[in-house]
Amino acid sequence: MTTIFGPDPVQQIVEDTLTALAEGRSVRERLHIDLKEEAGRRDRAGALLPGQAENEVAAKALAGEAACMANTPGGGALIVGVTDDGTLLGTDLDTEWLRHRIYQLTERRLTVDVRATVVLSTRLLVVLSPSAIEPVRWNNRIAWRVDDHYVEVDATTWHSRRMRQHYDWSAQPSNLPESEAREVAVALVRELLSDSAERTAAELSRVPTGELLRRLNAVTGDGMLTNAAALLLTSWRPEPAIDYIHRRTAGGDSDQRVRRESRSLVEQLTEVFGAAQANNPVRHVPSGLVIGQVRQLPERAVREAIVNGLAHRDWHSPAPTVVEHIGATLRVTSPGGFAPGVNPGNIITHPSKSRNPALTRLLAAIRVAEQEGIGVDRMVGDMLRLGLPAPSIDEQDGPQVVTSLVGQTIRESWMRWLRLFDDNDVIEDLRLLMIAETLAARRWIDGDVAGRRLQVSPAEAHDSLNRFVGIGFEGGPAVRAVDGTPADSTIALVLSDGAARRLSELDAEAGWRHVAPDRRSIALSNAAIRGRISTTELGSLVGAHPTNVGTVLRALEAEGRLEPSREVRRGAGFFYRYVGGTAAGPAHPGSL
Repeated sequence: MTTIFGPDPVQQIVEDTLTALAEGRSVRERLHIDLKEEAGRRDRAGALLPGQAENEVAAKALAGEAACMANTPGGGALIVGVTDDGTLLGTDLDTEWLRHRIYQLTERRLTVDVRATVVLSTRLLVVLSPSAIEPVRWNNRIAWRVDDHYVEVDATTWHSRRMRQHYDWSAQPSNLPESEAREVAVALVRELLSDSAERTAAELSRVPTGELLRRLNAVTGDGMLTNAAALLLTSWRPEPAIDYIHRRTAGGDSDQRVRRESRSLVEQLTEVFGAAQANNPVRHVPSGLVIGQVRQLPERAVREAIVNGLAHRDWHSPAPTVVEHIGATLRVTSPGGFAPGVNPGNIITHPSKSRNPALTRLLAAIRVAEQEGIGVDRMVGDMLRLGLPAPSIDEQDGPQVVTSLVGQTIRESWMRWLRLFDDNDVIEDLRLLMIAETLAARRWIDGDVAGRRLQVSPAEAHDSLNRFVGIGFEGGPAVRAVDGTPADSTIALVLSDGAARRLSELDAEAGWRHVAPDRRSIALSNAAIRGRISTTELGSLVGAHPTNVGTVLRALEAEGRLEPSREVRRGAGFFYRYVGGTAAGPAHPGSL
């Protein structure tokens, strides 16, 4: 259990307890440690049953206790296979199965570290619960440890105590003095600061090493490196932090791999950045565009995806952050799930939450990452500006977070089209850019669609739509309101005829095949989201006279997707109701 990262009180208590068990001394449960017999291993008479690799009763019992430990400031550990009086019973539970099952049972909010150890020829498990960022509920309750027992607590009390504790593993002092920082690592930090072209960063790059580390908050008052700095600047972590693999095609043999042991994180990161850039070819775009040359994948998005996979990962896991570069696709897989409260539907706008705030700040301080949010919004913007799909950021079993950047053919016609808007904010402002991309893909947008796409509240979505209404396109309007919408309904916009026609012309000139949504799919998606549709609305959406779209709506009625608002299917105010379920319309290209 000895580690360079520390001093970790929980690790030390675990080590002391295991030593006491091995020596036959009495042990006692304390705030941060609990001895647990494997639940579900005794028959009705109390006899011990043979052990199994998977035991659902034990997993449920341990999940609740691990959640309680996580809610306790500083976290804690469970030693499984031991009775309260220290009798060694052992356990055959599989470590990976138990780790994943606890993750599932705690609603994907708790990632524990499960390690097997042997004491006096008896196999035990150590379940380490890191200190929770947000309270982990079990059976809809929050509990934490007080001395050696569990106590239920309300969310307000938990947050109040948590704010006072400010526990951050990466900010804790390591066991390494600042003299352990590798010269080559410090030199790379200086280079990163100097290359940022920021005056203050350039000045910082030239100060003596001791002052540099202090100003980066990389050392404690007594000269010990923080855990974050030990990761970044020393080679004491034995396992590789990053595993970069390049293949020209999916399923092909790798032609380059960067997997370095006994190197500092900044050394590994710099080498991986170089490899990713070398395998990310430059694409030339026709003259007339300001950009001129672009990478197959936006370079800044590539860097942010890789750094994101390091800043927020679970560093208790020995597994590396895996970077797979396959053709024009970059996929980054990092150990540990999303932080509590974060999911693919809010990751752009959710306040930044990291397992490792000090490491996040240190990476930002040396100018390899954006401090707030670690650049998710920048990744999205940089991809969309080239007409590429938005990054896919998902949580998978393990748990792990997978970020994918897909560099398909750059859509030059889209880039030209964006520059025809009268306001450059359509390119620079991410929300306006995402509205433009949604309109280009589906031709219409309203507050509900915008709210989900931008990951903002209805009020913010409507504000962004109203901003877009005021933007022109080649001297005319960029959008117009959808005709026939009820007075009490939310705003609905459609691309103006001029903007839609110009995009089609540019696509044709560039040879870009873009399959625009047909009348049926537009009618169905609009009705599914807004609950209704009329011939006036559909005509406005597709740029046709209302009398020419009635057959589309009648066909959807015949399919059972729509029903008439009244039996007499005509007259002012007549419309169709959506009855085809709660679908939100067809999938949107590039959706997060």
